[in-house]
Amino acid sequence: MDEEAPGRKDPGGAYGTPQKYDPTFKGPIYDRGCTDVVCCVLLVLAIVGYVIVGVVAWTHGDPRKVIYPTDSRGQFCGQQGTPNENKPFLFYFDIVKCASPLVLLEFQCPTTQICVSRCPDRYLTYLGAYSAGSPGDLEYYRQFCVPGFRNLRKSPIEVLKDKECPAMLIPSTPLARRCFPAVHAKKGVIMVGNETTYDDGHGRRRNVTELLEGAKKANVVLEARQLAMKIFEDYTVSWYWIIIGLVIAMVVSFIFIVLLRYLAGIMVWVMIVMVILVLGYGIFHCYMEYAKLKGEAGSDISLKDLGFQTDLRVYLHLRQTWLAFMIILCIVEVVIVLLLIFLRKRILIAIALIKEASRAVGHIMMSLLFPLCTFFLLCLCIAYWASTAVFLSTSNEAIYKVFNETACQFSGRTCEPETFNTSNVTKACPDAQCLFAFYGGETAYHKYLIVFQFYNVFMFFWLANFVIALGQVTLAGAFASYYWAFKKPDDMPAFPLFSSFGRALRYHTGSLAFGSLLLAIVQVIRVTLEYLDHRLKAADNKFAKFLLGCLKCCFWCLEKFIKFLNRNAYIMIAVYGTNFCTSARNAFFLLMRNIIRVAVLDKVTDFLFFLGKLLIVGSVGILAFFFFTHRIKLVQDTAPPLNYYWVPILTVIVGSYLIAHGFFSVYGMCVDTLFLCFCEDLERNDGSPERPYYMSPELSEILLKGSLEPSKSADSQG
Repeated sequence: MDEEAPGRKDPGGAYGTPQKYDPTFKGPIYDRGCTDVVCCVLLVLAIVGYVIVGVVAWTHGDPRKVIYPTDSRGQFCGQQGTPNENKPFLFYFDIVKCASPLVLLEFQCPTTQICVSRCPDRYLTYLGAYSAGSPGDLEYYRQFCVPGFRNLRKSPIEVLKDKECPAMLIPSTPLARRCFPAVHAKKGVIMVGNETTYDDGHGRRRNVTELLEGAKKANVVLEARQLAMKIFEDYTVSWYWIIIGLVIAMVVSFIFIVLLRYLAGIMVWVMIVMVILVLGYGIFHCYMEYAKLKGEAGSDISLKDLGFQTDLRVYLHLRQTWLAFMIILCIVEVVIVLLLIFLRKRILIAIALIKEASRAVGHIMMSLLFPLCTFFLLCLCIAYWASTAVFLSTSNEAIYKVFNETACQFSGRTCEPETFNTSNVTKACPDAQCLFAFYGGETAYHKYLIVFQFYNVFMFFWLANFVIALGQVTLAGAFASYYWAFKKPDDMPAFPLFSSFGRALRYHTGSLAFGSLLLAIVQVIRVTLEYLDHRLKAADNKFAKFLLGCLKCCFWCLEKFIKFLNRNAYIMIAVYGTNFCTSARNAFFLLMRNIIRVAVLDKVTDFLFFLGKLLIVGSVGILAFFFFTHRIKLVQDTAPPLNYYWVPILTVIVGSYLIAHGFFSVYGMCVDTLFLCFCEDLERNDGSPERPYYMSPELSEILLKGSLEPSKSADSQG
């Protein structure tokens, strides 16, 4: 620990008796020792355990189970290096059986499934192909039989009884690597090919709607996957333009921040006016679209009558949609204008605080790039969590169960495919089959998989919050070194950001672990409550739903409060080096003693920063909207064709917000740090030669409303 500066044991105020100013004193941020060591040890042990869980998951897991469909033997379709390498599609012997409720219980169709190189493209029954005696039909049929079937002279009845070949083939199309009947509607009639009925291979004619029911049940999960595939296609053709949009957002944000450094007052007012103008244009555009749709067929249908549509372009042809947009934008516009009217005097004070923050950022320009470091560490946390979750969820073993059409006492029991044909099950239930059901296991590892998944989620929240806390403490320490430098910038360290980062890791890893642990516990509880709420949606227990709603609300408020407390506690840790509890207590009571200033200055500044983010996101979002909807004539042929043009637009908007938030978060942390240091400065010092203020003359002139004598203010800066 650094030795205490001579001539002053403590800056004074509530924490000690002030002494005469000593020019060698560099501020309070350098006197510190290790804090919350126990939590630091716990974090290290938790990380070691997390690594062990990851290694075990990677040892047992197999991500191919997520990527590739599996046949009735649990083998992957299309997997390189396997017998199914050239068979990428999954074929169902009798997809009608997928309409059974067993599908929803076992997540598996009670019919044989094999991997095939292509889906069938014609109507054909095994009886018909065998009776015709055509070698070509039988050879074509054989590729849809179980692997190893070669005896084409075997009796058709025995083949169908042994379930070696499907009873029928139906024209199918591949969807998510699975063969589904090529069902379509013609004048309101459900058909496959040109037929409304089909031969089931057993001499019976069946309606195509039975196929549709089976396909629907087999497609429970795949409908969402089909939507995801279309979205993925949109990303593949628009990723280049999305990156360009994000680069534009980054350049605009950086230019905005740089201009804010030199023209803070002008930029704030320009920002306010531009936000009002952008919202005004949005209202005008919505009105024009609303008026243009007047009299068009179908434009007066209500959103309720239309229902949910995956193609959001449908909603843009409704007058009610544009009316709703216009009302929302009008409300936002009125609220912002009223706030600006009532806060016009406070905005002038907030501008002074932003100017001071601009000077601090100007002396520590590397701080603008530091969020990239935090973002990189967060990406590592997300990548490790996601990969571990996938490996854990795919580390089960193939479980086979008995499936049958008639009543059987062995139905649903586990079985072994290798010995099933010689077991007593086939004697008691001749139509029973041993089919792949799901991935599971009975070992101790498999029994505790849910515990490992929970630990994975918990560690993700803990480490993500720790990374965010590390970034906040680093920035707070750097900006605190600016404030507590009596002669700015001469008394600042050579590399304030790196010095602050080193202090945070060397002395306060435990405190950061403590604060992030508290927040992680609350977030895990919130995730658990959301899971319970999802499970109780089908229940009719109103009291349980009400209680769960109250708990969700309480823990949401608790999370917000802990985030607010942690942020200010980290600033106090960066400034004074005290442990987490002491820092949180001191920060809380300091804010309570200055609650008026908090409401007037800090929150107004946050509001101005929000307007800045809104301006950047709105500008880039409008540009992306006009580009991807081919409304910019100069480049309308350049924009790619899309299934859903809202996919790249929303991606650009969300990405732009994250980029703008990253830049403005530096200013936000700077303002919060300077504000807390200012409050501390007021309580510890009085502006006299013995106890001079550390704040700059500009800041003291605005925040103290000229109460300081000019000489004292000048003397305080040397």
